[in-house]
Amino acid sequence: MTKDAYTLAREAAAALRAATGLDSFDVALVMGSGWVPAADAIGSAVSETPFTGLPGFQAPAVAGHGGRIRVVRTAAGRHALVFLGRTHLYEGLGVDAVVHGVRTAAAAGARTIVLTNAAGGLRPETQSVGDPVLISDHINLTGANPITGTTFLDLTEVYSGRLRALAREIDPTLAEGIYVAFRGPTYETPAEIRMLRTLGGDLIGMSTVLEAVAAREAGLDVLGLSLVTNPGAGLSGEPLDHEEVLEVGRATAARMGVLLAKLVDRL
Repeated sequence: MTKDAYTLAREAAAALRAATGLDSFDVALVMGSGWVPAADAIGSAVSETPFTGLPGFQAPAVAGHGGRIRVVRTAAGRHALVFLGRTHLYEGLGVDAVVHGVRTAAAAGARTIVLTNAAGGLRPETQSVGDPVLISDHINLTGANPITGTTFLDLTEVYSGRLRALAREIDPTLAEGIYVAFRGPTYETPAEIRMLRTLGGDLIGMSTVLEAVAAREAGLDVLGLSLVTNPGAGLSGEPLDHEEVLEVGRATAARMGVLLAKLVDRL
């Protein structure tokens, strides 16, 4: 009999505890495309485990995703689980694979999760490439949901207002925006960008929302943080390129790392 996703997450959490020698963790972070270099500033690495060394995890298929789980001890003595990469829906492994890391973090004791991503900016009049933006809400256009059956989950506040306020205390320049998720892997068309701007979207990407829903189901507080790596299709006249996404991440790694380090110690 195939194990259900929640049982598999508990087994992965148990294996993670055994591999790290720690009984619990204070916070988890998922590092999106271009964010991996920023992880070095969060704290001192205690251990690092390949995804493939734990039940239910798959090696990331996307450049810029490290495929490891790092345990970090922060300056304040907290233990953070740092997922260096994630699985995306477009990889074809199913929704449970996409949210397995989040469920594992919850099963391992984390009560707060920070979800980062690279995003196209839908508001070039107010956004610049390299800007971090707090996610205040999302629009799920992936056509998927990590929850099945009759579990009716309130999504009035997926992304914690308290945590966003805390982030703005650390960096008052942080803007907020609504993140729109497509399945991918194709980038959006200029017509889709015009539609998303009309719908009220501020950011476009291919991740995060399914993880955020799974995190809320597990009772975790969620902070979402996007890095604007390019204008949306048709807004700049230039074609979209994943290498550009990674380059922006490398260029802003120091600033993003400092922001995350301060956030983790105050969450």
